[in-house]
Amino acid sequence: MLPPMSLPRLLAVALLACLPVLAAGKTLRYASQDDPQTLDPHSANLLATSRLTANVYEPLVWRDREWKVIPWLATSWTQPNDRTWRFRLREGVKFHDGSPFTADDVVFSVERALSPTSQLKVALQGVEKAVKVDALTVELVMREPNPVLLSHMTNFRIMSKAWAEKFGALRPQDYTAKEDTYAARNANGTGAFMVKERQTDVRTVLVAHRDWWGHKAGKNEGNVTEVVLLPIKSNATRLAALLSGEVDFVIDPPTQDVARLRAAPGLKVQEGGELRVQYIAFDVFRDDLLYGKAGGKNPFKDIRVRQAVAHAIDTEAIRSKVMRGYSRPLGSILTPGVQGYAADADKRLPHDRERAKRLLAEAGYPDGFEVTLDAGNVQPAADIAQAVAVMLSQVGIKVRPNIVPQSNYFPKIEKYDTSFYVLSWGAGVTADALYTLQALLHTVNKKGEGDFNMGRWSNARMDELIQQLQVEKDQAKRDAITREALLLVGRDLPIVTIHQPLIPWAMKKNVSAWFSPVNTVYFYKVRVD
Repeated sequence: MLPPMSLPRLLAVALLACLPVLAAGKTLRYASQDDPQTLDPHSANLLATSRLTANVYEPLVWRDREWKVIPWLATSWTQPNDRTWRFRLREGVKFHDGSPFTADDVVFSVERALSPTSQLKVALQGVEKAVKVDALTVELVMREPNPVLLSHMTNFRIMSKAWAEKFGALRPQDYTAKEDTYAARNANGTGAFMVKERQTDVRTVLVAHRDWWGHKAGKNEGNVTEVVLLPIKSNATRLAALLSGEVDFVIDPPTQDVARLRAAPGLKVQEGGELRVQYIAFDVFRDDLLYGKAGGKNPFKDIRVRQAVAHAIDTEAIRSKVMRGYSRPLGSILTPGVQGYAADADKRLPHDRERAKRLLAEAGYPDGFEVTLDAGNVQPAADIAQAVAVMLSQVGIKVRPNIVPQSNYFPKIEKYDTSFYVLSWGAGVTADALYTLQALLHTVNKKGEGDFNMGRWSNARMDELIQQLQVEKDQAKRDAITREALLLVGRDLPIVTIHQPLIPWAMKKNVSAWFSPVNTVYFYKVRVD
C-alpha cells in the first residue's frame, strides 16, 4: 500500500501540475506506461502507436461493437471481379487542416502503405495499386485475390496527399532505422481527434475534431473534447496519479494492484480478454548464437532444444504469480475469437523439467548453454523475461534477461539483433488468421510477409498454406488450412506461446469507456460525467 505522501505520489503531482483545467466532463487524462513510438500511421505496426493513430487517422472500413466490419470513410463497396474492389467514398469528410477527403488521398495512402519502409503492407494484402475513378470513387486492383481484404483494411489508415507533399512526408518513416520525419511528429487525419501538442515521452494532447463527419452521422458516443495522454513509466507513480485524482484513466495497471484499485473509493476496474498472444521466439537462422555461449553452435536450430524450452516454462506459475490470474495459458498463436482458431491446436507441451533435461542431453547440451533473452521494459514482458530466465536455469539453460527501453527494443529486434526474445502479437483488428500467420511465420521477404518473423524461421509448407489462405474463399476450407498451419507451428516450435492476457482497465467511476478486444480506447466512445 502506498503511503499518502509517498515519493511516487509527489512525482505524479509534479508531472501533472502543468495540465490544463477545462470544463468538467470534457477532459480525459489518460496514463500509460508506454509512449506512442511515432505518429506516422504507416510506419510502425505496434500497439502503443496504433492506440494513438487509430483516434487520429481513419480507415475506409471499421468495426462495430460486435466487431463486424462496417462502412466508415467508404460508404459502400462492390467487387466487379476477383481482382477489383470498388469503394464509394463518404462525402463531406474533412481532414484536420480543413481540406476535403477525396479519392486522391486513398490512392496516395495505398501507395504509401505499400512502400518498402511501411510496416502496414499486411493491411493491404494482395493489393497491387489503387486507381481513381472519380473524386469519390476508387478501385483497388489486386495482385492476387484476397477474400478477407475488408478485415485487413480495418488497419489501413488514410493520409492527406496534399499535406504529405507539403511537409515532405511522401514515404513512411523508417522506424527500424529510427528515422525522424515530419509525419513522425505531426499528424493530419480525418479522425474524431486531432493532435494539438506532442512532446515525446512527456505528453500528447488531443482535441476533438469539431468538423468530424461522425458528429452528423451519429458516430460520436462520448462527450470528451480533450485527451491528455501521459507516459508514466513507473507503475507506482502511474497508480499514485490515479489514486490521487490527477489522472482519470490507466490502461495498464499492474495486475498485482488490481484488487486494491477495485476497492479504492471513486475508482472502478473494467476487464476483458484481448485478442493477443504473449510468446517467446528463437533465432533459428544463424549457425552460432549472436548473444550467448554454446560451443560455437546455435542450440535453437535443434527442435529438441526448442521442445526443452517449452517443457521448462511453467505457464500456470506465470499466470498465478506474474499475472495474478490475469491470463489464460495458451498453446496456439491464435486466441479464441480470431477466425481460424482451432481448439485441438491450442495445446502446450506439459511443464516437465526432467523431460526438458533429457531433451537437452539428447541434443548435445547435457550441461546446458548460455543465452541472452531480450524484452522491452514494459509489463508484463519484462517480468515474463525474468520468470522464464529462472525457469530455464532449473533445466541448465543460463539465461541473461536483457531489458531494453521500449523505444529501442523494436528497432533492435527488427534488425534481427537478437538470439531469443519476448514479444506479443494482437490479431484483433483484422480478427483473421492470415494476418498473424503472414506476419509472424512466413519466410521473410520484401512483400510485407514475415515482417515480424525476427527469428527468421522458414518452412516451405507453411509458406504454401499461407499462399492458399490468401486466395481461398470458402470459410470451411480456410479454417482447415489454418488448422494445419497451427498444428505445424505446434510441432516445429519456432515460437513458444505463453498466454492470452486478460486486460484490466482502471478508471474513475465517472468515466465510461467501451472495452475493445484490441486493448485500445476509442475516445469518441468515452464519457466523463
